[in-house]
Amino acid sequence: MVSQSATKPAYATTAGLVVLVVFLALVSLGTGPVRLSPAIVIDALFGGGSAAQQIIIREIRLPRAILASAIGAVLGLSGAALQGLLRNPLASPSLFGAPQSAAFGAVLMIALGWADVRSYALPVAGIVMAFVSVFVLLSIAGRNAGLLLLILAGLAISSLAGAATALTMNLSPNPFASLEIAFWLLGSLEDRSFRHVMLAMPFIVAGAVLLWSQRSAFRALSLGEETAQSLGIDVTRVRLLVITGVALGVGGAVAVSGTIGFIGLVAPHLMRPVVGYDPARLLLPSALTGAALLTAADIAVRIIPSNTDIKVGVLTSIIGVPFFLYLIVRERRALAGGVE
Repeated sequence: MVSQSATKPAYATTAGLVVLVVFLALVSLGTGPVRLSPAIVIDALFGGGSAAQQIIIREIRLPRAILASAIGAVLGLSGAALQGLLRNPLASPSLFGAPQSAAFGAVLMIALGWADVRSYALPVAGIVMAFVSVFVLLSIAGRNAGLLLLILAGLAISSLAGAATALTMNLSPNPFASLEIAFWLLGSLEDRSFRHVMLAMPFIVAGAVLLWSQRSAFRALSLGEETAQSLGIDVTRVRLLVITGVALGVGGAVAVSGTIGFIGLVAPHLMRPVVGYDPARLLLPSALTGAALLTAADIAVRIIPSNTDIKVGVLTSIIGVPFFLYLIVRERRALAGGVE
C-alpha cells in the first residue's frame, strides 16, 4: 500500500531542500578561521568586499563548498538508485565496498608513481575499481539476494579493498606519500581548489545523469523483475547502467575527497517518510539531502574544538554507523513479523 506521504507534492520538499542546501553553502563560505557574515559572503561572491575577502571566499572556500554539495548529492543519489535497483533499504555505495575499492584504485596510482593527487588518472582508476566492486557484488549475491547475503558480500569486498589499500601503503617506497594517503583516506575536503572541482565534476555529473535516466525503471522494478520485464524494461541493461553511474559518481568523488561513508545510506532513509516509497520520486530529494548532510558535516568539522582538523569522513562514519545498526535492528524485527 502506498503511504499517504507519497501523495504529497514532491516539489514543496524539493524546494525546501534547495533552500537548505543554498543556506548551508553560504554558512560554509563564512565558516573558518576568519568568520564572515552571509552579507559579506554574498558581497564577495559578486566582486564586492576587500581583496582578502574575495580570495578567501572565491579561491579557498568556494571550491570546498561546491565539492561538498556535489559529492554529497551523488552519494545520496547513488544510495537511492541502488536501493531502487535491489529493492533493499540497506543498499548503499559504502556497504557494497564501492568507495573503498575506488580509494584502492586511486591509492595504487599514487603509490606506484603513475599519478599525483591532481591527475585525471585518479578518478579513472577509482571509477574502474568502483565498477568492479559493485559488479562483483551483484554477481556473487545474485539478483534475488537477501539482506544477510548482501551485507556479507559487501563486507567481504570492503575488507578486501581495505587490505589491498593497506598493503599498497606498506609497500610504497615513499613514507611521506603513505602518510599523505593515510590522511586522505579518512575523507576530507580541506585545501581543495578549483583544480579538484574540474577533476571530479565531469565524472560526478555523468554518473548522476546516468542514474537519473533510470528513474522510470526503478518504479517498474519496485513491482518485481518479472513484472518490470513484462512492461518492457531491460533489467540487465538497467543494472549495467546503474553500476556504471554509481562507479562514475563514486569514483570521481573519492578521487578528490577520499572515503566518505554512509551519506548514501542515510539520505534516502531520511526522505522516504517525507516523499513516499516511490523510488523514482525519492532520487532528487535524496541527492539534495546528501548535499545538505555532507555540507553540514564539513561545517561541523571546522567549528568543533580540536587541536587538529577532524576529517569529515570520520564524522560521517561516527553518525552513520549507529544509524546503520538501527536499520539492521528494524529490518530484523520486520522480518520476524514485528511492528516497525
